[in-house]
Amino acid sequence: MISSVAELYQIHPQTLRLYERQGLLKPSRSDGNTRLYTDGDLQKLEVILNLTRELGVNLAGVEVILNMREKMEQLQRQVEEMVDFVREQASFGPEDSLSNALVRSPAGKIVRARR
Repeated sequence: MISSVAELYQIHPQTLRLYERQGLLKPSRSDGNTRLYTDGDLQKLEVILNLTRELGVNLAGVEVILNMREKMEQLQRQVEEMVDFVREQASFGPEDSLSNALVRSPAGKIVRARR
């Protein structure tokens, strides 16, 4: 709940509402419309507070940084998928290597080319 989170992090509930209005936090809501913060929300809040309190970043900067972090995590997942794919392909014998070549895809995803 917003009051518990505000007390835990020593911030005013209005600050949490501001972060929500700015799109920095998106807590879920109960049937009674009470904000419910997940562990992920709290981790994100800690990042926001660190950026604003310790590093002096304004909310526009925080938004840019959070978006960049999300894009980096997506890229990391794509790299891991590619590594898994390459490992899978490397496990085949040399006779299979040409039939499963890596090719560029316009969508930016790795696809298997078939002959």
